[in-house]
Amino acid sequence: MNLFRNVVFVAAIAGLVAGVVLACMQAYATVPLILKAEVYEKAGGGHHHDHAAAPAASNDAMKAVPPAGNAMSSAAPAPADAMAPAEDEGWAPADGFERFAFSVVANIVTGIGFALVLVAVSEFAGGVGNWRQGVFWGLAGFAVFTLAPGLGLQPELPAMPAADLLPRQIWWTATAAATAMGLGLIVFRRSLPLTILAVLLIVAPHMVGAPQPDSFETPIPEGLHHQFVVAVTLTNLVFWLVLGAVVGVVRGRFTGTATSLRDSFA
Repeated sequence: MNLFRNVVFVAAIAGLVAGVVLACMQAYATVPLILKAEVYEKAGGGHHHDHAAAPAASNDAMKAVPPAGNAMSSAAPAPADAMAPAEDEGWAPADGFERFAFSVVANIVTGIGFALVLVAVSEFAGGVGNWRQGVFWGLAGFAVFTLAPGLGLQPELPAMPAADLLPRQIWWTATAAATAMGLGLIVFRRSLPLTILAVLLIVAPHMVGAPQPDSFETPIPEGLHHQFVVAVTLTNLVFWLVLGAVVGVVRGRFTGTATSLRDSFA
């Protein structure tokens, strides 16, 4: 029970810090682009698009990631779709402070979730001893949850077409899992056969290909989408670096000479 409590404690602090940092970056990097896209969306008469997305994130930490709430692919709460005037759009946070506040909360929750995964997995490998090791673990998290899925499912702006949500969720989850297993085999099981298997695992989801929409027609300018993809990728990179570094600092600060969280926080 102590181990579980300690893992949650470290993850909570790291997720809080990284989530706030991500929300602040989104306010300047991705939210303005989303607002611009909403103008094109409304000018084009509205385009119904399901913005539900992956854990991530984020959060902009993952708008292309479909599985758990878009925290990491677009950690900021996804803007309400501009639908036909007769349709009820439902409630959405107002622009400004309210939208930013909900973004902060969503990113913190997402950050804690990803931190729990990072801390739990790293403990099996001996734990994160300092911020430098944490940075490497953060880079691994970025590769698994943002970079690899983003190669097939790029972050999407409002009014952009997308395939059905369930197939995207399945592909995103499979890609993240395969990439994580592949990286684990390369780092912790250094043998030629397992390295070959690892490469196959990492490449396989992209050979199959991500689900794509029937049509790619959209009123969103290509340049605006490109800016959004770059902004989401960079903000997610910083998010993961901060998350990993804070995990290393907090764990190292409170474990002292202990080699495991099981033996610390007594």
